[in-house]
Amino acid sequence: MHGDTRLAPWNGLSAPEMQLLQTTFWSAGGSRHGMAARLGFSRSKANSLIAGLLDQGLLTEAGPRESTGGRRAEHLRLHADLGLLLAVDIGATSLDVAVLQPDLTVLAHAAEPADVRKGPGVVLARVRELMRGLLQRCGAQPAQVLGIGIGVPGPVDFDSGQLVNPPLMPGWDGFSIRDDLREEYGAPVFVDNDVNLMALGELWRLQRQLPNFLVIKVGTGIGCGIVCHGEVYRGAAGSAGDVGHICVDHDGPRCHCGNVGCVEAMAAGPAIVRMAVAAAEAGESPLLAEHLRTHGRIDAVDVGHAMRAGDVAANGIIQQAGTLIGQMLASVVNFFNPSHVFIGGGLTHIGPLFLAAVRQSVYQRSLALSTRHLEIQYTPLGAQGGVIGAGVLAMHESLKVGRALA
Repeated sequence: MHGDTRLAPWNGLSAPEMQLLQTTFWSAGGSRHGMAARLGFSRSKANSLIAGLLDQGLLTEAGPRESTGGRRAEHLRLHADLGLLLAVDIGATSLDVAVLQPDLTVLAHAAEPADVRKGPGVVLARVRELMRGLLQRCGAQPAQVLGIGIGVPGPVDFDSGQLVNPPLMPGWDGFSIRDDLREEYGAPVFVDNDVNLMALGELWRLQRQLPNFLVIKVGTGIGCGIVCHGEVYRGAAGSAGDVGHICVDHDGPRCHCGNVGCVEAMAAGPAIVRMAVAAAEAGESPLLAEHLRTHGRIDAVDVGHAMRAGDVAANGIIQQAGTLIGQMLASVVNFFNPSHVFIGGGLTHIGPLFLAAVRQSVYQRSLALSTRHLEIQYTPLGAQGGVIGAGVLAMHESLKVGRALA
């Protein structure tokens, strides 16, 4: 399964030991007492299991936690010597690759522009180069890799790890990323939609304490990661959360998916750039016109700069994009009733006014009951969300692959 050709360090553990390892990972440095409480184990059972895992070098104690009275509890962590994780976040226009420890401490990281439309051959050759370089920087070998997590900007059949008709990645349909990496790595490879990985990253950051929330990524496209009952919800065929193709205007422009009025076609990064170029060329925005003359192009972040400098046209473009995204989000909020919505992706660099426009639109259009306790904010993990999520995927799924003895 998943192309793993070597035994994981936790192979052959009992089911309770595996539970304890998994809970240690998700609680990001919990105490012994906290572990026992989370698992519903007696203190003596938890202490006995922890002692065994410490002896085997699977767990380590990482210094005292803040005392709540009595003896100071020790942090428990997955042992750094277990191995390494490779995390890859493939965006429509970017590559992020990182080497992480099992507790998701980032050891080495590289980010660079990329064009996903060049196809899997070109993009994955570069991913493999970056992986090799980062492992060398850490003084590590491919054999030390425990698991590889990869995020891609399209729908994924999770079991096969293959993309299914990805609108932004036409050359990738049915391509096996897993097979491509198998020549160099014996570790299991897991592939998921990039926004699902952002949701996993937030779930890990929150130590699974929030059971129902959404993560919206707004960049070249618009997608949604759904956390339901503490798990990422992928849907029947892996395309749950493909909200970018919800219609917000029946008379709107044609989207690359073939339909008209999709929120992605009207409010994602490329749409904002199109509106900004049109405003600059029509003489509606002196600042954007000057930027276009000087640099020959405009990015969505430039529209944010112009807006902050008091440019009326730029402000109108950001308001319109935020309102349309909020309109789509209101429908999703009414349907799903999440406690939180975290917004990530390149458009978050525009600043607080974009978030304010989204919020206002959601609160205006959603049912009062759905929004009474709803919090909408930018994702706290920010630009790191993709690689942290890819690391969570690699570690969480690798631990599940570990075959526990009954």
